[in-house]
Amino acid sequence: MSNVKLQKEEVQPSVPKAPKKKKSQWLEVWRRLVKNKAAMVGLAIMLILIFSAIFADFIAPYGYDEQVLTNRFKSPSSEHLFGTDNFGRDIFSRIVYGSRISLRVGIISVAIAALCGGSLGAVAGYYGGKLDNVIMRMMDILLAIPGIILAISIVAALGPELRNVMIAVGIGGIPGFARIVRASVLSIREQEFIEAAKAVGANDFRIISKHIIPNSMAPIIVQATMGVAGAILSTAGLSFIGLGIQPPIPEWGAMLSTGRDYIRDYWHMTTFPGVAIMITIFALNLLGDGLRDALDPRLKS
Repeated sequence: MSNVKLQKEEVQPSVPKAPKKKKSQWLEVWRRLVKNKAAMVGLAIMLILIFSAIFADFIAPYGYDEQVLTNRFKSPSSEHLFGTDNFGRDIFSRIVYGSRISLRVGIISVAIAALCGGSLGAVAGYYGGKLDNVIMRMMDILLAIPGIILAISIVAALGPELRNVMIAVGIGGIPGFARIVRASVLSIREQEFIEAAKAVGANDFRIISKHIIPNSMAPIIVQATMGVAGAILSTAGLSFIGLGIQPPIPEWGAMLSTGRDYIRDYWHMTTFPGVAIMITIFALNLLGDGLRDALDPRLKS
């Protein structure tokens, strides 16, 4: 009986072990990003800024244009954390509401630059030849013009309002995205999976949109993070010289411009908007550096 039982056990096929689940690429990126303390600090600051922008109506103790002339030029206190300006408006409330403007301009202008520049760079890198030469020479012409000068020209022609500022800053960021995406496409287009997609009859649009662009996302994400910082800074510069967001809408650069006339006697009018710009740019740079390291496969640990 024992021999029969042994034979039965030998006949039974062994059940193969389930293959180990492969870790998601983005999960690995997040794991490497979390290890970077500086990037986590930048991410935390940006989350606070986003939270402030979304819930500004509940966080700000006063309206952004709520004027109380008897409270003009008040120093920071428990009633007005950052003091008041020349119209008696609470500076803390205006900075909180101003985060909405800065984030909106930064995100939308970078989206314009990434969409236009990324598309041009992908087409130039994929097709090459004369088309590549024409597109990249156009980008070189745009790069030859300083970004702030180009933005000033566009806003001066279209008019100083929020939509025109976003368009102007977005156009200035197109060449950077085009060059980065083109460089990625040149290294990807000769890969085996692209040849396989061509072999099964996929058209060029599908190959670029479904295979090339998704595999070029790492440098695009890093460039976008840095681009938001540049867009916020450019918007503040335009508003500072009077070509950006117009009063009474609270924009940090415009608040700086207003406060410069009173900087000797009322330091808080320029200090706090300037610190808000500085901290935001600093956080985005920290986050961008961390993302660049986390998305670089050569730095896997």
